[in-house]
Amino acid sequence: MISVSKVLPRAAAVGALLSASGVAHALTFDFTFLGGTTAQAQQGFIDAGARWSTQFSDNATINLTVGQQLLATGVLAQTASATTQVAYSTYRAALVNDMTTANDTSAVAALPAASSFGLLINLTSDNPNGAGSAVPYVDNNSSANNNTIQLSNANGKALGLAVTPQVVGRCNTFCDGSVVVTTSFNWDFNPNDGVAFGFFDFVGVATHEIGHALGFLSGVDLLDRVPGLASNAYTVAPLDLFRYSAQSFASGVTDLTVDSRSKYFSIDGGATAYRGATFSLGLRVDGAQPSHWRDRLRLGIMDPTADAAELLAITDNDKTAFDVIGWNQVAAVPEPHSWALYAAGLAAIRWRWRTRRRG
Repeated sequence: MISVSKVLPRAAAVGALLSASGVAHALTFDFTFLGGTTAQAQQGFIDAGARWSTQFSDNATINLTVGQQLLATGVLAQTASATTQVAYSTYRAALVNDMTTANDTSAVAALPAASSFGLLINLTSDNPNGAGSAVPYVDNNSSANNNTIQLSNANGKALGLAVTPQVVGRCNTFCDGSVVVTTSFNWDFNPNDGVAFGFFDFVGVATHEIGHALGFLSGVDLLDRVPGLASNAYTVAPLDLFRYSAQSFASGVTDLTVDSRSKYFSIDGGATAYRGATFSLGLRVDGAQPSHWRDRLRLGIMDPTADAAELLAITDNDKTAFDVIGWNQVAAVPEPHSWALYAAGLAAIRWRWRTRRRG
C-alpha cells in the first residue's frame, strides 16, 4: 500500500526513469483490468509492468488483476498478493541455484546454512519477558516460524518453486495479485515530462504496488497490526532475512520486532546497511507499514508515501532488494546516446522550475 504524504513535494531524479532499449528479458505481465478502468489507466499499468520487465530477466509470467476503484481516505493504492509457504531450506537452495550477481553471492553466503534460522521478535504471547512484552527476545527454537518462508507467488515463480494458486483481492480467478489505484486523486499518466502540480504519478504508484506483488513484503506487517499472538503466527518473508538491527546483528539473527530501534537492509549478515537503506518501523511507531523503506529518505520506489507532483523512480536499493530475494537483475546498460541525456536534462530543468514556482 502507498499513502499520500502530508508534506511538500520533493524532487526525484528524472534520469533514473530512462528505460533500457533492446534489452532481452523474459519477465512478462498478464494484466486483467477491472471494469471501469480507463484506457489511460490501463496503459499506465502496462507502463509500470514494463519498468520491472526492463530490470529483471526471469522467465516468469505474472498474472495481475488491476484497475481503479475508490479506496479509503488518504490511500493512493493497495495490493493483495498471493503467497506460498515453503521450507527455509528449499528457499535457500533455490537462491543458491539462482545466484547471478555479486550481491546474490554475498547475500546467500550470509544466510544460515542449517534448516532453520533465528530471529529477534517481541509483542508475542509467548515472550519470555512477559506475554505481549515489547522487550525483544531471540526466537531460535527451530519451530514453524524458524524454518518456514512465506513468499509471494510471483517471487516463487522467479525461483522456479511450486506455488499454490489462489484467488486474492479483486481477482475473479487464480492470480498472483491484485492492484487497485484509487479514483479520489488527480493523476498524471505521463511521467516523461515530470508530474504536474496537484497531480500524482500514476505510473510510479502502479510500479510501487506491483513491487509488493513481486515480493517486497514483510512478516512484521502482521505483528504490527495484530500483536499478541504466539510467535509461530508471524511467518518470515524473504526480505525479512535481510532485515537487521544492531541488537539482532549482535545476536546473529534477523530482526522481526516492532519498536523504535532502526531496522536496516543488509546483504552481509547485518555487518553493514546496504547504502544506508533502512526499513519502516511499523504503523504504531513511525506511521508506515514495515514492508517499505523508511519514509522521507528517498530510498526508492518502495517508499511508503508519495507527494503530489513527485516523480517516483526505481533505485539501486529497490533493484538490489529484489535481486537478493530471487529476481535476476539485468546487467547495467551502457551510457545512453547524447540525445537521450539532453532530453533527460531538459526534463530535470522543467522539474526544478516547477518546484521553485510552487514556492
